[in-house]
Amino acid sequence: MEPPQSWANWGSVLASFMFIAAFAKDFLPFSPRSLIKRISHKLFDFLYPYAEIRIDEQSRDWLRSSSKVFDLVSVYLAANSSKSARKLRANLDKDSENLNLSMDVYQEITDEYSGVTVWWSSHTSSSRPSPFTFYSETEERRYYILAYNKRHRELIINSYLKHVFNAAKAIEVKNRRRKLFTNMPTRDHDSFSSRKRAWSSVGFEHPASFDTLAMDHDKKAEILEDLDFFKNGKDYYAKIGKTWKRGYLLYGPPGTGKSTLIAAIAKHMDYDVYDLELTAVKSNTELRKLLIDTSSKSIIVIEDIDCSLDLTAERKNKKMEEKAPDGGEKQKIPRMDYSERDESKVTLSGLLNFIDGLWSSCGEERLIIFTTNHIEKLDPALIRTGRMDKHIEMSYCTYEGFTVLAKNFLNLEDQPLFDEVKKLLENEKVEVTPADVAERLMPRTRHEKDSRTPCLEKVIEFMKNAKEEKMKKEKDGDPQESTVDDDGLTASSEGSD
Repeated sequence: MEPPQSWANWGSVLASFMFIAAFAKDFLPFSPRSLIKRISHKLFDFLYPYAEIRIDEQSRDWLRSSSKVFDLVSVYLAANSSKSARKLRANLDKDSENLNLSMDVYQEITDEYSGVTVWWSSHTSSSRPSPFTFYSETEERRYYILAYNKRHRELIINSYLKHVFNAAKAIEVKNRRRKLFTNMPTRDHDSFSSRKRAWSSVGFEHPASFDTLAMDHDKKAEILEDLDFFKNGKDYYAKIGKTWKRGYLLYGPPGTGKSTLIAAIAKHMDYDVYDLELTAVKSNTELRKLLIDTSSKSIIVIEDIDCSLDLTAERKNKKMEEKAPDGGEKQKIPRMDYSERDESKVTLSGLLNFIDGLWSSCGEERLIIFTTNHIEKLDPALIRTGRMDKHIEMSYCTYEGFTVLAKNFLNLEDQPLFDEVKKLLENEKVEVTPADVAERLMPRTRHEKDSRTPCLEKVIEFMKNAKEEKMKKEKDGDPQESTVDDDGLTASSEGSD
């Protein structure tokens, strides 16, 4: 009979406490009531044995769209939640069959570290949309709560959280797939938040490698040595006081393999690629935000930079000038062109600061690669040493490059027709691009695949036509570069890689 009597006593005490609380609320003035409330909160905090750490999904830094701490905790919990959480969320990776399981909201799991038990729980909070946004729906922002006993505060803060972050980074490396990013903003539909991300991505599994690259062996070896030194140069860059980044300028005619080289570099370094479209960037501030949102171990690429924006040293607003009837120039008041309201306002100064200004130090282990078909059009300040540290000329197809292509497409390492190709490329200096040669080496029929000779004959015929066309151009005094198709017709070299 003792337990029922004990419960009856506790019930009496609780009823008395509730009566006193109701009396205080109705009859005590506001000041004593708030004092009692504060004292009760302090008493509860003193007696409650647990402390909590909240980790929000949304970054408080306006330059970042998401919290890196939240992302790392999500990775860590995803590896443990499938074992103990009652409700899980399942997602498929883009362009992959890998199933990702994560802890659903309002779920709790336990974790143990050095004999200490901690509790992780997932929650969401709603926030009203900003009056300055076009999106009227209420945003749900996710956050985690880490609860632990107060006695273990130092262990949790100084050791356990570091363990969580290091374990999450190791999991990311293990499960990592290279990605190709573009600066086309999207809403993050995979998370509980409808926040806007500056970059969108897809899986990047380009097959190009240095083994299949149509390039001279010595140039390949030089590039590989430079890349490997950079990848292992963290301590060296810290010692000399420079940001751990390196710039490459790839220049040469269209079709010489600039984009293919970038893909081979990404594969060799195992880096993500950020393909930056400058014309879609509205201001220097937006350009800095894009830089902040890139990760380490990445390549930032701006292709055909001479065509992206007016990046010359002398910029003239031709729309402000109009020819007068007498041949002079007169000023006219510019009218609002509604098609220009969304034009990029990125300046040469903003791009230079992006490459090697103070903002470029916000991150490490990055490659910045520019490509151009016309190096002479670029402002010298843009491509000087320190910004574009290594200039790589992508030349016309050489004999060594041809042998690589023949091995790739036809599995041929030697053949009698190779001598004629070597003569055309080395002795007669025929200028054809690797892309043109690859197009003609690719078998189109089963007969060509089995025999392989017809493909070589097409390459030789194409080179001879290119030689004749070049001689004709030189005779006529026309300096325009051109390539020759299968029918001997010329095609201008304008275009991209």
